[in-house]
Amino acid sequence: MQLLRSIRDHLGDLDRVERVVKALAFVNSADDFHDQPAVIHGFSDLMVEIFGERGRHARSAIGTSNLPMNQPVEIELIVAVRG
Repeated sequence: MQLLRSIRDHLGDLDRVERVVKALAFVNSADDFHDQPAVIHGFSDLMVEIFGERGRHARSAIGTSNLPMNQPVEIELIVAVRG
């Protein structure tokens, strides 16, 4: 939700998003957890729910031992924007 708010605040409107290109997700994980992609399915589903086919994207999910402020997930998002 923070990503969407940042995009909207920067562009003035989410309708200017032409396409969600790629998401890079870091998942705070224990050593024996290997389902990082499953954690990010919800994010991918949300992008398609909001943007329709424009929300389908490539993605990577990486496990990490900790994230800033003990966040469970951090996502970097690349979007194509209409001028």
